[in-house]
Amino acid sequence: MSKAERIRHPEKVNRPDSPVPRKPQWIRVRAPGSAEYQKTRALMRELDLVTVCEEAACPNIGECWSQRHATMMIMGAVCTRACAFCNVATGRPGRLDADEPAHVAEAVGKLGLRHVVITSVDRDDLDDGGAAHFTAVIRGIRDASPETTIEILTPDFLRKEGALEVVVEARPDVFNHNLETVPRLYPSVRPGARYYHSLRLLDRVKQLDPSLFTKSGLMAGLGESKQEIAQVMDDLRCADVDFLTIGQYLQPTVKHHPIDRFVTPDEFEGFRTLALSKGFLLVSSSPLTRSSYHADRDFEMLRRAREDSLAAAARG
Repeated sequence: MSKAERIRHPEKVNRPDSPVPRKPQWIRVRAPGSAEYQKTRALMRELDLVTVCEEAACPNIGECWSQRHATMMIMGAVCTRACAFCNVATGRPGRLDADEPAHVAEAVGKLGLRHVVITSVDRDDLDDGGAAHFTAVIRGIRDASPETTIEILTPDFLRKEGALEVVVEARPDVFNHNLETVPRLYPSVRPGARYYHSLRLLDRVKQLDPSLFTKSGLMAGLGESKQEIAQVMDDLRCADVDFLTIGQYLQPTVKHHPIDRFVTPDEFEGFRTLALSKGFLLVSSSPLTRSSYHADRDFEMLRRAREDSLAAAARG
């Protein structure tokens, strides 16, 4: 039983029931169960680690865990916010686990990860939003597995003065913060967040350390228009974001935000083409795309894309 499974998921009583529609063929995946999947699951239990793979009900968990790729979710299994799209439990979190950075570093070593993604719940209850804990995890991985590249997917650190600077100073290889949806839908989809604050956060990362790769992600199928997605792409490029992911929103339960529609694979390919034309170094856009899906492969592609871009600029 996972740490989160031991915590009751509070009912989202203020949201009416919305039936969960049947998934189209292009987004169905096999149920997990391989031997390597079971080994990865056992390691997470042994070290008492939470993963976003499980808590966010990621459809790619079978594939990723069978390849011994797991995305650790630090600072507990309970979030201080209640985003309408998210399956993570909402409530009052417990104390930070001082042993967690060491346990994450141990898991990275045992899994043999050459690239790791670390994310977290929102911790609005902490003075720094968990920035120091992120830093401790990054340093723990660096000490134990110096060859492993580190990608972090952070909360927005809203009203946490100085928190972003602390995390950037730890120098992860990729700084990811997802916008999730278009600004018009923030009140209903991401009510605890502010679109332009998240955009400024990504812009500020580049100001603090231009060498860091920045990344952000969107969900499609929440009720946004293609024109609104195109505008978000422009906003992200104005913030000099390098890498964009776009995937299909999947409704976790009847209490979550309803699916407006299932976006077709051809439409996702259209988004990818459009985003590349706007100057992103890398774009992953498909129904099953998620922030950490194939992140190790994508990091190598991102690094090569930057090298090619710099070489082209040098040639004039």
